[in-house]
Amino acid sequence: MSLLNISGSPHVHSDESTKKIMWRVNAALVPALLCAIAYFGINALLVSIVSVLACVLFQWLIEKFIMKVPSTVSDGSAVVTGLLLAFNVPATVDMLWIVVIGALVAIGIGKMSFGGLGKNPFNPAIVGRIFLLISFPVQMTTWPQVGGLFPMTFDVPTGATPLGAFKEGALGEGVTFMDAFLGHIGGSMGEVSAIAILLGAAYLCWKKIITWHIPVTFIGTAFVFSAILWLVNPETYMDPLMTILTGGIMLGACFMATDMVTSPMAKSGQLIFGFGCGLLTIIIRNWGSYPEGVSFAILIMNSVTPLLNRWCKPKRFAE
Repeated sequence: MSLLNISGSPHVHSDESTKKIMWRVNAALVPALLCAIAYFGINALLVSIVSVLACVLFQWLIEKFIMKVPSTVSDGSAVVTGLLLAFNVPATVDMLWIVVIGALVAIGIGKMSFGGLGKNPFNPAIVGRIFLLISFPVQMTTWPQVGGLFPMTFDVPTGATPLGAFKEGALGEGVTFMDAFLGHIGGSMGEVSAIAILLGAAYLCWKKIITWHIPVTFIGTAFVFSAILWLVNPETYMDPLMTILTGGIMLGACFMATDMVTSPMAKSGQLIFGFGCGLLTIIIRNWGSYPEGVSFAILIMNSVTPLLNRWCKPKRFAE
């Protein structure tokens, strides 16, 4: 009988467990989820429930009938994927069947096809989101607009996000920095609100689940490069503060780029990773076809993570 039990990453010497970490990440997403429900109402709740249940169901089915291994759905990782996927799609009831397809791609292709948690090279929620964006571009870019608090109707007005409006030639009228900070803007659930996302990130830092290296470098790089472009031509490029407060930079930097499975292990590697994510996001936003570039930037840097792990190795114990 083998005396060694080889499991997937991450490998941490502490009293922490994958289950504890995943459920704490879920807890950190609660403030942003509550804000999304407050702004988008019952639609946001339905999209979140369907996304989470679909991810959990698909993981259980794949483990039981295809991989034939004990189920690991109780570790909470499928719930994290479901919430992050919901945060990356429009909060409308028309999206429910599309969300189920995204959940199948996220879990089936982005995660379980590589062997499950700890073995996937790409963030599963991002894989699902990009698949949906390419496959259903109209539905994935028809964004609900924020009206009053806790709307109880399924029919919500739609329109362009601040990034989409700016891409078309003008920043949306009436959009202020405070609106962007609090989340009183149209867009996905993950764009409301910056303060709720930062609260969740602060909790994860306090619990030492993530460190400051990737979020600060990601957001700082995006701010600096957008500031340079804005100073060169403020009529063509977006204000740097509005750049980081709108779109998915906050969510991506705090919850998706920091995924410990798909990000570098060493602090130096994490700094390079965050820099690359921020730079690619600004490049895609300003010169790409889509007004948003966070998901593509993180996915590209996920593919570079193995090289960063080889190049930026942490010090050996007692070195």
